[in-house]
Amino acid sequence: MAHLGSGRRRLAVPVGLALTASLAFLPSVAASAAPLGTTAGAASAAKTDTTGPKLSYVANLTAYGTVKQAKKAVEQAGGTVVTAYEQIGVVVAHSQNPEFAKTLRAQRSLFVSVGATRTAPLQAVQTTDEGATQKLSAADAAKAAAAAQAGQEPLEPNQWDLRTIKADQAHKINDGSPDVTVGVIDTGVDDTHPDLAPNFSRAQSANCVGGVADTSEGAWRPYPDGSDHGTHVAGTIAAARNGIGISGVAPGVKVAGIKVSEPGTSLFYTEAVLCGFMFAAEKGIEVTNNSYYVDPWLYNCKSDSDQGALVEALSRATKYAERKGVLSVASAGNSNHDLAADSILDDTSPDDATPVPRTIDPKVCLDLPTQLPGVVTVSATGDKGFKSYYSSYGIGVVDVAAPGGDKYQVPATPDANGRVLSTLPGGGWGYKQGTSMAAPHAAGVAALLKSAHPEASPSQIQRLMKAQATRTDCPTQVYDSTGTLVDATTCTTKRGQTGYYGYGVIDALKAVK
Repeated sequence: MAHLGSGRRRLAVPVGLALTASLAFLPSVAASAAPLGTTAGAASAAKTDTTGPKLSYVANLTAYGTVKQAKKAVEQAGGTVVTAYEQIGVVVAHSQNPEFAKTLRAQRSLFVSVGATRTAPLQAVQTTDEGATQKLSAADAAKAAAAAQAGQEPLEPNQWDLRTIKADQAHKINDGSPDVTVGVIDTGVDDTHPDLAPNFSRAQSANCVGGVADTSEGAWRPYPDGSDHGTHVAGTIAAARNGIGISGVAPGVKVAGIKVSEPGTSLFYTEAVLCGFMFAAEKGIEVTNNSYYVDPWLYNCKSDSDQGALVEALSRATKYAERKGVLSVASAGNSNHDLAADSILDDTSPDDATPVPRTIDPKVCLDLPTQLPGVVTVSATGDKGFKSYYSSYGIGVVDVAAPGGDKYQVPATPDANGRVLSTLPGGGWGYKQGTSMAAPHAAGVAALLKSAHPEASPSQIQRLMKAQATRTDCPTQVYDSTGTLVDATTCTTKRGQTGYYGYGVIDALKAVK
């Protein structure tokens, strides 16, 4: 998954927002709880400590709390409201008071949970593409163009991934509808790329870093020194069939860029991801692709005060987006973890400070947004059909599998490269591998399904995707991280699903028939 960054800017505080008890999805509280603000000045009279690091927080309101009350409580606790989502009862705030979250949590009639979205000064971390980007060479481009057949894009002979899911055959029937948009919640998308420009939707694009959507021209593009991750993902979904470069899985649909990664660090924080889901919901986006995990925790434990608040806030956001017609697709991760195991060793969290090894229960400690209800979880495969050596998996957790690339599974293509070829910022093309590359294949198929069934709900599209997937049994062997074939003892089967492939490998051809 990917983690990337944000610039600081002045943020307007929304006013006049209020919640009512009619928000049935919010937890209820005891009717006897004392209302906020009945003792004027009690909290404001106490001096707040503002000497701590400036952190961002999410505060999840009860059914009886209002944003007006929350704003007052935040200010009394030494904080500032950044934005508020009345639709889901979530407030984003900044504070330098080390006791900020504790102070708000004490107001149980107003807040269900409050949590910091980060722990310490930012540090650079990995994304969910596995290894560095490999740029397409002029020689390999020429070999691909020479091998291209009538109706193929110049670089399509190198796209083994399209043929794996029968997308090349689907294109002969339907490329997808321009009325369907896939939002790439990621590191930014270069809409000037010749393969992306024809299908890019500016009106549905923004920079959500910091928690407030910036829709000014180009705000959605990658930082000048930033990651190529989002642009690569976008090309896999919807690169146009225009005689230039590659083809996307759904080359007739629209693609939007929703940037949520911080500059210089590529970290994905809750407030930005919240903004991304809410922006997609309000802008009529039908599918979102999420090839990242939410920093700083690889797994967020609901039993932890801070992490539990992040789970609650993002759960509200994804549920709201689903009710607004958005299907969310996410990558399973590159840790080769069994997400259905009894326990997992997490030795990378928090990734914005010194990690503290911990053993977690993946039923209680979730990979966000991958393990949220309603989200399609995608594992990665290579050209030979094996699970990619890095891909996480899990019976009942992984929904479907898709090509993510595997350098050890070498295809019979002109370039003999087992990674996934797609678009790069600045007009180029290159190879990446990871579950980050698998998810956009599934998002593209979801867009084809939505094109064919425009009235279908997100849950109906998800059911169709699973039903049409090519059932794939557990393999006898699989490559490990050294490229050695080993027994696939970690793959399990239950009720027609496998831990490696879920319901099977996605099928683009069935989606358009």
